[in-house]
Amino acid sequence: MALNDVKEIWAMETTDVLIVGAGPTGLALGIDLARRGVAAQLVERADALFPGSRGKGIQPRTQEVFDDLGVIDAVLASSGPYPDRMVWRGGERVGEESMFERFEPDAGTPYPAPRMIPQWRTQEILYARLTELGGKVAFGREVTGLTQDAGGVDVAFADGTTVRARYVVGADGGRSGTRRTLGVGMTGDTVDPAPFVVADLRLRGLDRVYWHAFPAADGSVLGLCPLAGTEEFQLAARLPEGSEPEVSPDGVRELVTRYTHLAAEDVTEVRWASGFRPRAALADRFRVGRVFLAGDAAHVHSPAGGQGLNTSVQDAYNLGWKLAAVLNGAPETLLETYEEERRANAAAVLELSTGVHRGEVQRGRATVQLGVGYRDSSLSTETRTDPGPVRAGDRAPDAEVPGDAEVPGGRLFDIFRGPHWTLLGATVPPRAGVRTLPSAPESYGPGVFLIRPDGYVGWAGETATEDLAAYLDGVGVR
Repeated sequence: MALNDVKEIWAMETTDVLIVGAGPTGLALGIDLARRGVAAQLVERADALFPGSRGKGIQPRTQEVFDDLGVIDAVLASSGPYPDRMVWRGGERVGEESMFERFEPDAGTPYPAPRMIPQWRTQEILYARLTELGGKVAFGREVTGLTQDAGGVDVAFADGTTVRARYVVGADGGRSGTRRTLGVGMTGDTVDPAPFVVADLRLRGLDRVYWHAFPAADGSVLGLCPLAGTEEFQLAARLPEGSEPEVSPDGVRELVTRYTHLAAEDVTEVRWASGFRPRAALADRFRVGRVFLAGDAAHVHSPAGGQGLNTSVQDAYNLGWKLAAVLNGAPETLLETYEEERRANAAAVLELSTGVHRGEVQRGRATVQLGVGYRDSSLSTETRTDPGPVRAGDRAPDAEVPGDAEVPGGRLFDIFRGPHWTLLGATVPPRAGVRTLPSAPESYGPGVFLIRPDGYVGWAGETATEDLAAYLDGVGVR
């Protein structure tokens, strides 16, 4: 097919949702929409998926999301636990330390610890799942303009073609063109005045048991972390204030020789490198009409603590079921809860990741994101006078539950998996598209619990009452 023919097809094409950006956020959203039967297109300015390891930590809550999206087995197979840190001074090992606060997870947490996997591999897994579901990514497609009206958004591309979409999601990174086109500002601060370098490389002369740290007397430091499932190390360096990062292969080799006992020739390959200055910034809005911002386009984090990619994936997980519901007839007001829920959470996580970067918060219980919830959301309805440990707005923990002759029991996360709602503690499904179990697990406390498609408790009550029916009407489950 000639290029002009392709352009003509694009010029005529319409879609329900156009996703700008094929990073973890856009790919996760594409998967969620594809499994719901939503016509969505992904476009990516670059010619291929991102090649670096930048976001390498997958927190337990995101592992639960990946379980639901059907990629957890591949993620676990390609990842590994975080190694302890080994500190070096003057070419000698001086001691090791844990990277994380140790805590015992409860029975409702099937994925108890962060996993390390380079971002490029996470994206390969998500991309494979998307294509398995029939989705595609159009690479080399740069968005240059957005024009909205009451019925949709006209999206213009650099090559002169256009697409008409009912909704657009800008998941195009911290320098988001979508955000700039909308005129949405970012409010934030510099987290650290020092420049940083991150790179993927191969080297000899270091074991792969530890995350090796080489601190210098001036407060700068270089770390070399073995990337699970690969033969590579990730280099992360905090340089002296006022210096300029040099990210060429020779520049990366010079950093290694400056901070470590290794020689330049011990760095056998530099696969990718980037320089940056850590900042924390939050978009002033997550939605303008029919256009939404998600991931780094909406919030930019310090990489410390492994929060950015995880928060981004959960943006997609929150938005996907709401877009699908509205496209299938749910009230348009449901989409207002995306910014309500996710912007508040992003602000809290930004504060957390900044605290980790500055050494004020330890990685561990605070950073696994299992406590992220929506108790204050307008979508969270708690009608019990004496609620137990799990309340409306909370993450719905895993558990083993009994069934009956009509409905088999089993592991809750297996029952939750998929695009449906789940009602625990009822015998009759209140609506099509809602699965029921006759009882809720004891760990939830007494009551009836309606679990949203993204694994949070939407409604909780003493019994399945008319209030439940009104709630379901409001979220478009009819």
